Amino acid sequence: MSEPVNVKILDREFTVGVEPDERDSLMAAAHLLDARMREIRGNNKMAALDRVAVLAALNLAHELLQSKNVDQSHDQEMVRTLGEMNRKLDGLFETLASR
Repeated sequence: MSEPVNVKILDREFTVGVEPDERDSLMAAAHLLDARMREIRGNNKMAALDRVAVLAALNLAHELLQSKNVDQSHDQEMVRTLGEMNRKLDGLFETLASR
């Protein structure tokens, strides 16, 4: 059952419903978003909040996609390496069986 949690982003408070076991990750996400939005806004306190929010979301989405691409590349490399190891083990077992 979700419970209301208050998060503060750019000095504005938002109430979000979240499952109790996801509260800490929501708080961490809110902290990250707040930091990114502050970084983008910089010293320009008059920057449009919606523009700052969209730029922060785009930056975070871009980083997520890059991370997924790296993970996918690592997965493909692992599959290739495991295939090579299986072929080597099959060859070793065939050699041992023929003795």
